[in-house]
This record gives sequence, C-alpha cells and structure tokens, in this order.
Amino acid sequence: MTIHHMSTTNESGNGSRMKYLQLADYIHTLIEKNDLHIGDRIPSLNQLQDQLGMSKETVLKGLNYLLEKGVIESVYRKGYYVKKKQVQHSYRILLLLDKMNTMREQIYQSLLAETKGAADIDVYFHHHNFNVFQNIITENIQNYTHFVIVTFLKEDPSPIINLIPPNKRIVIDYNQLGLSGTYTCIYQDYEYDIYNSLTLLQTNIQKYKKLLLIAHPEALHAQHVINGFVRYCEEFNMKYDILSEVDEQHFKKSTAFITFSRYDSDDVSLIKLTQKHGFALGRDIGLISYNDTDVKEILEGGITVISTDFRAMGKAAAESILQKKTMNQRNPTQVIIRKSL
Repeated sequence: MTIHHMSTTNESGNGSRMKYLQLADYIHTLIEKNDLHIGDRIPSLNQLQDQLGMSKETVLKGLNYLLEKGVIESVYRKGYYVKKKQVQHSYRILLLLDKMNTMREQIYQSLLAETKGAADIDVYFHHHNFNVFQNIITENIQNYTHFVIVTFLKEDPSPIINLIPPNKRIVIDYNQLGLSGTYTCIYQDYEYDIYNSLTLLQTNIQKYKKLLLIAHPEALHAQHVINGFVRYCEEFNMKYDILSEVDEQHFKKSTAFITFSRYDSDDVSLIKLTQKHGFALGRDIGLISYNDTDVKEILEGGITVISTDFRAMGKAAAESILQKKTMNQRNPTQVIIRKSL
C-alpha cells in the first residue's frame, strides 16, 4: 500500500495537533476509507517514519496511542495489525492549550489518565493567536461533548467561548471574565497565591533587605501577581520594587528576586549576574521562581518555586466531566523551598 506524505502542521489557521496524534488520525482515516481492514497489517515503523517525515519516537507514541485505544494490536516479530475500526467512548474532549510545555503536558497526561476508557481527547494549540483560537472552536462546536480550554489571549475570547454550551465548557488555569451560564472553571488565583506563598516564606525572606518582582507587562496575569506582591510587602514592611525585565543596575546584594517569565529566561539572567558579581545564590541573592520543573530542582543546587499543581487541574477537569458536575475552584498551589532562598 502506498502512503502519501501527511502534513503535520495545519497551515489554514486551524491550529496544530500533537504530531503523534496526527499519525493516529491518519491510521484512523485509512481504516474509515477501507484502505485498511480488520486483520490487515499496517505499515511498518520504518515505513511510517520515512514516508510521513516523523521521528521514530513520534511514530512509536502514535502507535502506542492506538494500541491503548484497542484500534491496533502488536504481533510479536510480525508488526501491527488492525484490531477494530473504532472505539466508542462516552465522551469526546477537545483540549485547547495555549502552548506545549512541561506544565501543559502534565494537564494532558492527568486528564488522559483520569478519563481512560471513557473519553477520546483531541489536543489543539492556539499559540496565543486569537484567530486560531476562534477557528478551532467555531469549526468544532458540534464535534465534541466537552471543551477544556486554556485562554491567555490579548483579545477578549469570551464571545467565542460563550458559543459553547455552559455544560460542555471547562475553563482551566485562568479565571476568564465575561463568560455566561454555569460552567466549570479550575483556575490559579495569582493574587492570593503569591501573597500566601510569600507569607509562608517569611522566615527565609527576612534575611534580605529588598524584594524585587520581575513582571513582564504582556503577561495577562501580571497585574494579579503585582497586587498580591504589593500587599505582602506593605503588610510586612518589606522594601520592594517591580521591574519589567532583569536590569543589572538594580542587581544589588541582599535582594531577593521573584520571576514568572514564560521561558525561565529571567532565572538564567539572574544566575549569570550572581556569578558575575561573585555572589552566592541563597545567601547574597535570593531567587523565587514560578512553576516547578525538573531543571529547577537541580539548577544551582535547587530553585525555590511557587507552583500550582497542574496534575490536580487535569484531574479536576476529568472529575467534572465524568461525574457530570459543575465546579468553580481555585487550584492548589504549593511552595517548594530550595537552596536559592
């Protein structure tokens, strides 16, 4: 059977699917078009890798996804075979994320694990592009039982989200304003989280003379973080400043910095400045960063973090779907104290 090259990126503005899910879609299409029948051997790993232009890891993830769904089966030393045409699940979920990173992967994996055997999940990304966001929702409004959505857009997305019936709508990570009806929302309360977290860190913070928040103005949640930060500093009589970017002019000994940049670039800049001035992180300079990662656990002996539980977020979204209940709740956030403070 000849396999035609499959584009892994949607150029029409409809967003991009995870590549391994695109492979799964492709195999599904061959089955639905009767190009593959039950019992047929599907193309080999090498064939799929070469003809679809995907890496071996991506192809294996796509095949494993189909194996988990029961659509194909693996026969030792022979290959993969079509087991059944489709899987009938109770729910079809459109998971619309702003981007892919470790935190978003945790949401997806948690949602997938909690709904296993009960739902099909299609993952799309809008990359903070309003037109892409709009097209994904409007073109799929009839195709899914539930929409799990992350916003973070400069434009107001509420008119588009309101096209989705409230009982099918689950908004996560950010408490988007302007939405109608009774719907599920599992959100970070940025103002409460930073105030509460800094209060918990009060003993560690006391050894520094000043707190400096790096708040990028383009971040949608920046003002909420600033409000909580200022409230803490004024209540605890802490000298403070707020900058939009790391600035060596304000890099002084006995200062603790708080960062929440999208790509952790501010953390890297501050560590470089600490080394340049011969300071010690956790003694002369303090660093608190948002969102935990494996790298932050070991970088410079460990970076102190304020981190929401993204797995809990995915689990709560699944609970809302499977138990058919509406919830509006703040997602749990934890403080992990490490050497940097």
